[in-house]
Amino acid sequence: MSRSNPLLRPKPPAIWSYGVALLSVTGALSISRLPAIHLQDAPVSLFLCAVILSAWFGGVQPGLLATGLSVLAFNYYFLPPIYSLGPKPEEIPRLVIFTVSALFVGSLSAAQRSATESLRRARDDLKGTVQDLQATNEALQAESRERQRAEESLRRSEGYLAEAQRLTHTGSWVWQVPGREAVYLSDEWYRIYGFDAKDGIPTLEQRLGRIHPEDRAKWQEAVDRAVVNKSDYDVEFRTLFPGSTVKYVHSVGHPVFDASAELVQFVGSSTDITERKRAEESLRQAQADLARVNRVTTLGELTASLAHEVNQPIAAAVTNANTCLRWLTREHPDVGEAREAAMRIVKDGTRAAEIIKRIRLLFKKGAPQRELVDVNEVIREMIVLLRGEAMRYSILVRTELEADAPRVMADRVQLQQVLMNLMINSIDAMKEVDGARELAVKSRRTEKEEVLVSVSDTGVGLPPQQADQIFNAFFTTKPHGTGMGLRISRSIVESHGGRLWAVVNSPRGASFHFSLLTNIEVKE
Repeated sequence: MSRSNPLLRPKPPAIWSYGVALLSVTGALSISRLPAIHLQDAPVSLFLCAVILSAWFGGVQPGLLATGLSVLAFNYYFLPPIYSLGPKPEEIPRLVIFTVSALFVGSLSAAQRSATESLRRARDDLKGTVQDLQATNEALQAESRERQRAEESLRRSEGYLAEAQRLTHTGSWVWQVPGREAVYLSDEWYRIYGFDAKDGIPTLEQRLGRIHPEDRAKWQEAVDRAVVNKSDYDVEFRTLFPGSTVKYVHSVGHPVFDASAELVQFVGSSTDITERKRAEESLRQAQADLARVNRVTTLGELTASLAHEVNQPIAAAVTNANTCLRWLTREHPDVGEAREAAMRIVKDGTRAAEIIKRIRLLFKKGAPQRELVDVNEVIREMIVLLRGEAMRYSILVRTELEADAPRVMADRVQLQQVLMNLMINSIDAMKEVDGARELAVKSRRTEKEEVLVSVSDTGVGLPPQQADQIFNAFFTTKPHGTGMGLRISRSIVESHGGRLWAVVNSPRGASFHFSLLTNIEVKE
């Protein structure tokens, strides 16, 4: 609007405003003095226009200057006696009226200009406000669209999360430390614990009621310890539902602190691991069955040696029985000699029975049973069973057993299988070797509260560039091997909390070592 109307242009600088006042009054005086216009008797309107124009463009001060100049010019040029600035008592009323009129129209013009400028500024401010509001509205609309997209994305994420929790059988939760009351439970959590979300958040007593009575103390201890230590907790327990349905749950919790570092909540997840537990149980059963098949297969391969080992005490018993009969059928029976022969019969029969007992134990199928086992005794038993196989190939068996080696918590049959697998592998490795053939079995206590057992031989050694693969399933260097003996042995040792490894001997042969924790029961 100010661009189209020259009267609404911004005020000029002060010097120019006063110049406009001076020029306006000079112009009004010049025009009124022109004879052709005939305004000599009525010059007031021109001077008032000059005052109005000066006040409009310059404001109050230039308007006052124009008023003063107009009063002087009017008094000097138009009030008789003209061309005189001296007192003119008769013209005072006209002069006062002119002065008041000039002041009035000047102030009115200045006020109107000020009001016009205020309106223009208000208009500009309003236009700026409208533009700001439009920009704000556009920003709000964009933000609203972004929020809608974020909400849609959040809904999709929540849907994906719920689906992921359903597929993985994992429920999330949040409970506050004071009172242990839950503040959030996901839908999958309700399904895992058998609650209905429509009934609201269950109380602590209701949640504890779902935990198996035998596992409540373990769960409570883990939670209490985490609260005291302000740390994470990780616990597995069983849940018991109405109708005696049992599930296995793995729960993990993480502490949440407020701004003052005070523990206020725990956030975490609960996973239904029932299927995993069943799969692990099936796997353990399959491993046990496979281990038994491996034992039976190995014992089948040792039939000739075992038969020879059993025949020795039986043949000795028969010989001693005949001797006993000869001492008793004499004309004067020698009871003392007969008694000694009978005692040798009992000793040989007991020896045969012990060998058969050990063989039957290796054939026996049953669940693993952990007990305190003397490792040295197990080593001696295996040496007795495999002595015939070693003698068959002219192998010297040597032992170095620590006398006071501590017992280990283990399954006796499984340890027998480990030793049998390692010793048979050593015997097989020395069957075709020229030179000395020696099998050394050692036991000793370590500084780490372990019992270390080693089986060493002077055989062909480990396969070059494949030493790290000998414990892999189905890897074998034997023409008729299954590749499961060492894999099963390592699984057995690891299930007891130990480890099994192999090293190359110098100048030839290999050594297998396995360590077992002493007096510590390790879960399978």
